[in-house]
Parts: sequence; C-alpha cells; structure tokens
Amino acid sequence: MKIYQVDTFTDEIFSGNPAAVCPLKEWISGDMMLSIASENNLSETAFYIKRKNDYHIRWFTPKGEVELCGHATLATAFVIYHFENYQERHIVFHSEHSGKLIVSKQDDLFTLDFPSDPIYPVDLSVELLNCFSTKPKIVYQGKTDYMMVFENESEIKTIVPNLQQIVKLDIRGIIITARGTDADFVSRFFAPACGVDEDPVCGSAHTTLIPYWAEQLNKTELFALQLSERTGKLYCKYKRERVEISGKAKLYMKGEIFI
Repeated sequence: MKIYQVDTFTDEIFSGNPAAVCPLKEWISGDMMLSIASENNLSETAFYIKRKNDYHIRWFTPKGEVELCGHATLATAFVIYHFENYQERHIVFHSEHSGKLIVSKQDDLFTLDFPSDPIYPVDLSVELLNCFSTKPKIVYQGKTDYMMVFENESEIKTIVPNLQQIVKLDIRGIIITARGTDADFVSRFFAPACGVDEDPVCGSAHTTLIPYWAEQLNKTELFALQLSERTGKLYCKYKRERVEISGKAKLYMKGEIFI
C-alpha cells in the first residue's frame, strides 16, 4: 500500500500540520485503517478511493475515526494532483459524515470548501473553567467542539491546557482563539480524547472560527495563524453556509506499507 506524508498549511518542511495519506483501490476494514493511523502516530491519516470522477475519503486519528479533517483533506488533494496526474481545477470528495467537500488548486495554493459550523453561547461551567490556566471571555459550542474566546494573542500563546480535564468532556476538543496582532485572528486546538493533545493546524476548527471572526471583524476575507509549536498559515473566506480555507503544502515522505 502506498503512503505519503505531507506538511500542510505551510510552505516550509517541518512546519504546519503533517498528515499521512493512503490511496486505496477498495476500502479495507476500519480496524485496519485505525491500526495504520495508530502506527503513523500523526494527528490524522486520510484514506481515499476513486469512484468514477470523484473521490471518497475517511480520516483517522491514532484513537479513532473522525467526521471531518481539513488538513488531511488538503494533503489528500496534494497527493492526487502531484501523483495521479489530476488536471481538473476542482476535486470533489465525498464523506459519509460531512457530505460533499470540494478542494480547488490555484498555482501552489489549495482551497477547501467546507460547510460552516454553527455555534451558540454556553455557560462557563466549573468543568470548562478548569480546562485552562486563563479564564476566557465567552464560550461557544459547535457540532463537535467548544470554542473559547480570549482577550488577546498573548493569552493564546502562553495558556496552559489541563489535558486531563479536557479529555473528560464529551466533545472532540476545544478551540481557543483571540484577535491577532499580525493576523485577523489566532487560535490553538486541543483534542486529547482523539489522541491529539494539541493539533498543529486544524482546518476543521476553522469552520467554527471563520463565521465568528467574520462577524466580529465585519469582513469576509481573513488571514489566520494557528499558534502551535509548528505554526500554520490559513487564508479564509466566509460564504455564510460554507467557508473557504486555503493553504499551501509540502511533501515530506512517500513510501510503502507492508501488511
């Protein structure tokens, strides 16, 4: 089985968010995909098969399957364009959980077209307050995550997560965010229940972040930074029911799996 590892939302190797990509001719068992993802020990491994002119995709963390993953979808599009001689401007992916997902390519910039994640404010409970060393201004909940808004970028950089507390919550993870200094907004994302203590750059989290900051800043095109150790750059566009998330990618590795 072929395997590729791609650094995404970056134009430099050893930065952004690495994802593994495994092309398949037919689906293998979920247990086998999970074993491969666990062995890869990356935040996400994407598996895909081609069906006529479209592609079907699934994503796995080291601990289980997830409903949506942005950076691994970008990595998959990178592989299809560079190693399958794909010539069309758009790739249409289908996901059982997230529906139709479109990725386009313009020069070396890949753009994800994903559904927006509607959010609503929730009370700051003791359980949520104990998740971080700093108190947020307000907390929202989306489809799979909480989003906490903080006062400034410095708080996002220096905050200390309580991973043992976060893992107790019945959610995928917690997004923390604030207005940026050199970007429209900044964020970090923690998902220890999925085996990802801190995701270097989370594309799917931006389906929550973009609608919020578009409204707060009264603009539809935004530049975002994810402030993990590896950091990531995201070019964002708000289209109400959908969002566009753009970034670059670099190939780190290609090889073969023997199972």
